[in-house]
Parts: sequence; C-alpha cells; structure tokens
Amino acid sequence: MFDKLTQKVSGALRFVAGKSSISEKNIEDAVDAIKMALLEADVNLRVVRRFVNSMIEEAKGEKVLRAVEPGQQFVKIVHDKMVSYLGGGGPEAATAQALKLRGPDVISTVLMLGLQGSGKTTSSAKLALRLKKEGRKPLLVACDLVRPAAMEQLAVLGRQIGVPVHKEDGAQDSVKVYRSALAWAGQNLIDTLIIDTTGRLQIDDLMMAELSRLRDAAKPDEMLLVADAMTGQSAVDIAKTFDEKIGLTGVILTKFDSDTRGGAALSLKTITGKPLKFVGTGEKSEDFEPFYPDRIAGRILGMGDVVSLVEKAQEVIDKKEALELQAKLEKENFTLEDWLNQLRAIKKMGSLQSMLDMIPGMQGRISEDAVDKADFKLQEVILSSMTRKERANHLIIGPSRRSRIAHGSGTSVAEVARLIKKFEKMRGQMKKMVKMGKNPAKNLHGAAMWMN
Repeated sequence: MFDKLTQKVSGALRFVAGKSSISEKNIEDAVDAIKMALLEADVNLRVVRRFVNSMIEEAKGEKVLRAVEPGQQFVKIVHDKMVSYLGGGGPEAATAQALKLRGPDVISTVLMLGLQGSGKTTSSAKLALRLKKEGRKPLLVACDLVRPAAMEQLAVLGRQIGVPVHKEDGAQDSVKVYRSALAWAGQNLIDTLIIDTTGRLQIDDLMMAELSRLRDAAKPDEMLLVADAMTGQSAVDIAKTFDEKIGLTGVILTKFDSDTRGGAALSLKTITGKPLKFVGTGEKSEDFEPFYPDRIAGRILGMGDVVSLVEKAQEVIDKKEALELQAKLEKENFTLEDWLNQLRAIKKMGSLQSMLDMIPGMQGRISEDAVDKADFKLQEVILSSMTRKERANHLIIGPSRRSRIAHGSGTSVAEVARLIKKFEKMRGQMKKMVKMGKNPAKNLHGAAMWMN
C-alpha cells in the first residue's frame, strides 16, 4: 500500500541519514521532500501542515544539532511523528487498538457501519473468524435488509468460516431482526453479536435514521466504520460524517494491500479522533490484521515489519511440526516431501509481496513477479509431479524418472535436475545452521533460501 510513499520518504531521509553533523538547510530539504511525499500520498492538507510544523520544531532543537549522530535522530523524529499520526501515542505505539468487548457471561455487540461496496459484509465475517480464533463465540447477524443478496452473502461466508448466521428472509425491520438474534444468542451460548448493517451508495437521511434506531436498540460495545482505502480522503470524510451522526469507536480500512497511496490511513486519526483498529489485507477470510501504528510507520520508512512476519509464520507453522522438522534436519532425514510442505505453508502466509515488504530494506526493491520468475512456483509444480516414494528418497530419481517428472510438470529434464541439486545444497546448508544452534524450522531463513 505504501510503496510510493516509502520510496519518496526514504529519498527524503537521504538528506540527513549517515551524516556526522547536519545543518538547518539539510533539515529543511528533508522536510520539504517529506511534505511533498505526504501530499502526493493524498494525506489531508491540515494533517500535512501539522506534521511538518511539529517535525521542524523538534528537529531544529539543539538536541538534534548537537547529537553524536543527528542523522539517525532525525529519522527517529520522523518515525515517532508518523506513529503519532497513525494513531499511536506513548505505550499505544506498539499495540493495536483492541476491541472493548465484555466477558463471556454478557453478550457483546459490534455494529458494522459503512457505505455499500466498502467491504462491510466481508469484514464482518473476517472479524468473526478472528474472534473465533481468540476463543469467543460470535454470531453474525444479517441486518442489511436493503442490498439484494446481502443476507445470502453473509450466510455463505458464515458457512465458510464455521460461524453461525442469523438471518430472516423477507424481514423489513432491522431492530426486530436484532432482537430475535439476541434471544437466539442467549439460548446458544453466544458471547458476541456482529451486526452487518444497511449501507447505501451515499450517505442519506433514511440510512442514518435506520442506523440510529438499531444503535439505540442494540447499545453496541463497538461501532466500527468499514471504509475503502482506495477512496483516499473520501474515506476520511465518510468517517467524520458517520461519527457526527451515529458515533464511532473505530475504523476498519479495507483493500490495505492495494496500490492506493495511503493518505486515508495517515489522516483518519487526526481528522476524526477515532483509531484505525483493523485492516483488510486480501480477499481471503484470514486476510485481516490488527493495525499497529509503529509497525506501519516502520514499513513506510523502509524499516520493515519483522514482528508481523514472525506472527504470520507462527499462525501457519505448527510448533510440533517445527520440532519434528528440526529433528529431521539433525538426522539428515529432511526430504523433498518436507520441502513441499514448507513451500505450501509459506503460501498460506499471504502474498510473497506482502512478506517481502515486511523485511527491512526490501519494500519496493523486489516485485512479486520477480520472485515468481525466480521459479518459486515452478518448484512446487515439479515437486507435485513426483510420487510420494520419490519425494521420500530423491536418490531413486534416475534419468527415466526425471523425464517423466519433467513431462508431468511441463518443464525440462534440466530444470528437474537443477531442483534436485538445489535441494541437496540447501539441505547441507540447513544442517550447518542446526549445528550452529540456529533453527531454520522455526524461522524464515530456510524459506528465504528456497526462494533464491
């Protein structure tokens, strides 16, 4: 999402980075470049002015100019300001804004708000899946009675993630639907209602009146606006209007993985005063993450986001499997079957581009297409064309088997031979890592080698 902004901000920081001493002229040049980068990213003009003025005021202080490494300190000032404007302040910088839900004995209610097409229904399901993984028992409530097929869409998503959905075909009163859902929830040990509400193509009095009735009846713990990141400053204006007329507790920004310029994320907290709580990072139900201001600031400044990368790895790599894999490496029993399983686990972590962007210094440097051309996908195709017996013991793969595998995978015998040679080399490297006390089964070092 922030590729262009990252490139421009990184370029601006070159005015001061690495210098043993910097002048006011260096600072002014860097600040001017950052200001242009923010404006081009569609950040709200008022936000840009506040950001730049506060940064100049702090950067021109004696502390910076007399510091041992003022260039690094200036980068820190920019990072801290970025974190602050993304919604983090003090201890909040390293944490996501958690939902304020009540205990299991009391049913909590989350009201999902937004215009039609913002991704409200999909985000409702994604939030339900996240809460389910955290041990809660959510119920999706279909209160969008205006959009055709909205209820059926929610029902389909609910089935996919294993979360119950309460819908009433032909219903015309969302408050009645909510009350019957609440009664059902009380009888079925549900602790969280997630209400998908009515949306329209634009804000109108009829929609606001309907949402106000539902809000007054449900008295929700959370009122979350779902906004499309690609709408830029329109998303900020929509959030401001919803907050004034309905009241918000937070925002969910969808299409965070798109090529939008990122102005909405940088403007929302300052303009509306409401935190950005979650971001949608893809089309799958699992592509839904808490918003961490310090991590996003790190990505914008090209520092990467290793913590999020490790968390993604932990979600798809089972601890028991990792230990078993380590034992295989130690005993030299690591096979092509294990390699194939690891490749598939990496795919579950999301797009390769999103993972590359989390590695410090890599954002914008390598495209996903470039990684694919380096035959990351080709490896899986060739491995899938082998029999289990061949993947269990690569030494039996002679000329005739290589020919069959090449034919089955649509590749050449030379490519199959190259993969086997790469595997043998990689297995030797991973064995050395284990002996040195490093565990490639628990981190992404092995994955990085496989991709190269």
